[in-house]
Amino acid sequence: MRLPTMAIVLLTVGAIGVGCGGNGTSDGGGSSQSGGPGSGGSGQGSSQSTSGDFGSGGPGASGSSGQGGSSSNGSSSGQGGACATQSASADLQPVYLAFAFDVSGSMGMGDEPWYDKELKWDPVVAATKQFFSDPLSEGINASLRFFPSDDEDRDEKCSAETYETPEVPMTPLPSPRFEEAITAVTPATSADWRGGTPTLFVMQGTISYVEEQRRATPGRYAIVLVTDGYPAGCGTESNRIQRVSDAAAGALEDGVPTYVIGVDNPPIEGAPHDLDNLHQIADAGGTERAYLIDTGNPGATSAAFKAAIDAIRGASVSCTVEIPPAPDGRSFDAQRVRVTYQSGGGNPTALSYDQECASENAWRYDSAANPTEIVLCDSTCATIQSDPEAALGVDFTCEDVIVIPQ
Repeated sequence: MRLPTMAIVLLTVGAIGVGCGGNGTSDGGGSSQSGGPGSGGSGQGSSQSTSGDFGSGGPGASGSSGQGGSSSNGSSSGQGGACATQSASADLQPVYLAFAFDVSGSMGMGDEPWYDKELKWDPVVAATKQFFSDPLSEGINASLRFFPSDDEDRDEKCSAETYETPEVPMTPLPSPRFEEAITAVTPATSADWRGGTPTLFVMQGTISYVEEQRRATPGRYAIVLVTDGYPAGCGTESNRIQRVSDAAAGALEDGVPTYVIGVDNPPIEGAPHDLDNLHQIADAGGTERAYLIDTGNPGATSAAFKAAIDAIRGASVSCTVEIPPAPDGRSFDAQRVRVTYQSGGGNPTALSYDQECASENAWRYDSAANPTEIVLCDSTCATIQSDPEAALGVDFTCEDVIVIPQ
């Protein structure tokens, strides 16, 4: 899903006397419409372009009556009171996904029939590469850390510090760097696969990395854990799922959710299927359940993994946007705002304002008394997150279009 951009349509005053009901007063509580020396008078105002400054709205726009009479304060007035359209833009809160990706031998070493590279690793990485290179991922940033490390020393492999630096640092998508990194880490022979699954330590290291990134670059961060089994290779205590869940819960307390994608073994006789406890990590991380991917049919596995990634991509998109400054030095008027939703090339649909979010397809302000952000209500947010071609518009109008409860 391409990260939606709020297309801010600013309707400014072309002829303030009729269109916005003023005689030199501001639209929406802003500064007075003073044209400066020579701007009033004869009614021969110059045409108003959409690039934006307040001014006269064409012939007859100046003067108090629109018939060439003089204006007492030099501001625009008169007939022809249409609003000229100005465009600006404001992005939704940036999204940053920190991936921790399992490259242990059980993903494709082949020492067991169910550790089949063609059934597990190949279709999973094909879908992963597609996500990182997909134009619909534009607006999302991602990092990638593989685990376990290629160091055979257990102290290094089972240390959070080892995983604090990703192979691919936080990078705007789409980007070829991820495919290059995945190709480079893919084992050439069965002997090249890595041993152990230090899930606790990669989580701790990734959380440290995210904390550092958030301090430098605020935004909406999430962790994406991709693994095919339970923690292993770092001792009984460190291998407990509860320890990993505790780490995910701690990250969530700091506003960083954890998504989990579990890659199951193919349906081969004797193959263990032990991914259910991964739901515990997802639940502790605020995302309820892990995405469990069946293997055995490479095409279906790749499609299922892609669907999981797409769902995470959508769910990670923020549904708030800071209200941009009103143009031309005006003050923002909270009751003169209209929010619209458009899918692809369809027609925009106006969303309803509902500060309590009791109605469907609604939006609200973060604070009715002192708004700084537009917040999409849950049903609207879900629609935007599931639509890869979603576009939102905000009209700043010349007249009141909503009523804010006092």
